[in-house]
Amino acid sequence: MTLHDEAVKVRSGEELDIDAVKAFLMENVDGLSGELTVEQYPGGFSNLTYLLRMGDKEMVLRRPPVGAKIKAAHDMVREYRILSAIYPNFPYCPKPLACSDDESIIGAPFYVMEKFSGIILRRELPDGLVFSREDAKQLCCNLIDLHLEIHSIDVKSSGLDFIGKPEGYIGRQVEGWAKRYRNAKTPDAPEFEVVISWLVEKMQPDTDKPSLIHNDYKFDNVVLNPAKPVEITGVLDWEMTTYGDPLMDLGSSLAYWVEKRDPLEWQLMKSMPTDMDGAMTRKEIIAMYGEKSGRNMEKFDFYECFGLFRLAVIAQQIYKRFYEGFTKDKRFGNLIHGVRILENRALTLIEKSKL
Repeated sequence: MTLHDEAVKVRSGEELDIDAVKAFLMENVDGLSGELTVEQYPGGFSNLTYLLRMGDKEMVLRRPPVGAKIKAAHDMVREYRILSAIYPNFPYCPKPLACSDDESIIGAPFYVMEKFSGIILRRELPDGLVFSREDAKQLCCNLIDLHLEIHSIDVKSSGLDFIGKPEGYIGRQVEGWAKRYRNAKTPDAPEFEVVISWLVEKMQPDTDKPSLIHNDYKFDNVVLNPAKPVEITGVLDWEMTTYGDPLMDLGSSLAYWVEKRDPLEWQLMKSMPTDMDGAMTRKEIIAMYGEKSGRNMEKFDFYECFGLFRLAVIAQQIYKRFYEGFTKDKRFGNLIHGVRILENRALTLIEKSKL
């Protein structure tokens, strides 16, 4: 029985040059000795994540996926700089150790960080882990509270000014993700033009209270304390962090949130146990976030619809790599079904919206 993510043998075509990585580590990370072993974490659809072991030291290496052409979503140097700025002020951030943009080492830029030990929730709860209804609700509350804490990090005093400009953020996001979808569209993908037009028509103004936003905040990017699983001890995957409207961040998070009473088609998109007994609903999360942040949530349909569209674009970009033969990971081939489901979800939301 295990509650922890287990690293496995590296997938074919995604191997690392072990000698080159070891030479880099010995030069850039203090206190290492012994042989280097490398395994890969099988979960996730974006950047590739490897477990490195040298002696009693465990580290994590992250690099862009093979064949990825979306530089902004896989900027390893930028993510390393973000971690370096946040780590001293935010105890839930992993400690960055070293970074390189020299593609001659492993074929792509990469960085190495300390490994966070703990539980990461996937589609179903791991064997041996049980949440009561009260525990499930408390975990959701803790997730919201930590999201609010991220949104309260002072961008300027933390030296994070380089991550983005809040002025015009929403407009750039809608325009940029629409362009990405059209560029990634394959012949078997849905049009999404009705959704794009609605987002343009219902565009919300810039917030007067911009904040640091994680941009990929969800259950499988937080680490839970094995001794007290309702407690969150770490937050992972900061590569898309920027400076903008936190409601866009919340909308993106809720795109992954599947409830027990959602239509069966939506249930097929479940990637985390957000439907466990006692878990909060999307409406409850929106209400709690509004109450604790003091932000007006009346126009949240726009942000929720954007989150669905953005997730569809991410899935389509990954699917295109499979479609064009850049990856052999069979999971990616199924993502086209998710893209279609997300369009249906967005259209359903639009139909019911009073905006």
